[in-house]
Amino acid sequence: MSIPENWKVGILFSTSGVTSIIEKSQLNGSLLAIDEINARGGVRGRKIQPISYNPGSVVSRYGEMAEKLIVDDKITVLFGCYMSSSRKEVLPVVERRNALFFYPTLYEGFEYSPNVIYGGATPNQNSVPLANYLMNTFGKRIFFVGSDYIYPHESNRVMRNVLRQGGGEILDERYLSFNTNSEGFAKIAREILEMKPDAIFSTVVGQMCIDFYSAYHEAGGDGDTCPIASLTANEAEIAAIGTEAAFGHITAAPYFRAINSPANRKFLKAYNQKFGTLRDVTSCCEAAYSQMHMFAAALEEVGEMDTEGLHDALLCSAFDAPQGQIKIDPDNNHTYLQSRIARVDESGEFVIKTKVRRAIKPDPYLVYPEIHDQSFRTQKVVQSKP
Repeated sequence: MSIPENWKVGILFSTSGVTSIIEKSQLNGSLLAIDEINARGGVRGRKIQPISYNPGSVVSRYGEMAEKLIVDDKITVLFGCYMSSSRKEVLPVVERRNALFFYPTLYEGFEYSPNVIYGGATPNQNSVPLANYLMNTFGKRIFFVGSDYIYPHESNRVMRNVLRQGGGEILDERYLSFNTNSEGFAKIAREILEMKPDAIFSTVVGQMCIDFYSAYHEAGGDGDTCPIASLTANEAEIAAIGTEAAFGHITAAPYFRAINSPANRKFLKAYNQKFGTLRDVTSCCEAAYSQMHMFAAALEEVGEMDTEGLHDALLCSAFDAPQGQIKIDPDNNHTYLQSRIARVDESGEFVIKTKVRRAIKPDPYLVYPEIHDQSFRTQKVVQSKP
């Protein structure tokens, strides 16, 4: 009796380079989900087999390696990317080759492709609640700083409009190149402190995030009185920054490791058993994990690696993710997600301060950008350890 051929999927997450600290966690989330799927018999008796390449955080390589996966490896389902610039490299490849691409990362919105399933937060799911929280808690004078590529520019454009709608003031908007040295980070930190904003909105990513937070602390910045607020700074980066420099800073995301629920406790236990640590469990890791499980459920239904069939099966599909139930919106291929805001405590852990009462429908084009929309009423959270 012949052994059935494995279902092959392509994975494009960098294990080296400037964004590897996040992309390694996304790779781990994907691999953990594959282990769980295969442990229960795979899909229709066939195991999922990952074919993984390391783009090294070099933007052009994502598109090149996506082409290789599809043409040379004959794979039609891909998972990958963190930066929007790398997603933009893969997008025309999967559209031209009619492959299905799972993107498990928050992004700036204003995009739709029938070949992409978007698993990360859109601006209405994180920027709007964060803007509301900052203005209500700290004040309306905000300083913007970001890495110099697509996502920070577009994310800041959205946040600028949302803050101004709520009466906020943007003191300045600065961008740092990926080769910024320590003096460059120290200089921007000093300039921020001289302007005395109520809060800082940061879209600095990867290793740059660690360098910026550290420089802000060394310059005398205090997260307790003037916090850095981010959509991307996560548990892995906070651990690298260190407790003292990270204290008081804020992140808005669908998932935090501190969520106390049966689904999250199960996820964390399995992750720790496989990788021996929880240090790098992030919202992007959780999204990658959830997307792999949603793909497997669709494949179970369809029974073949057919792009259109899998796409149709995914629309309206739901999954009890570690963050809470999520589902794919048939209107735009994005995902209904939870929305939470957390601050780093004295032990270096995120403590969830508020959350939106229900999963938010994704609005990637920000058709309804109202900052006081009833959907964004938050509730305070009494925190306990998972």
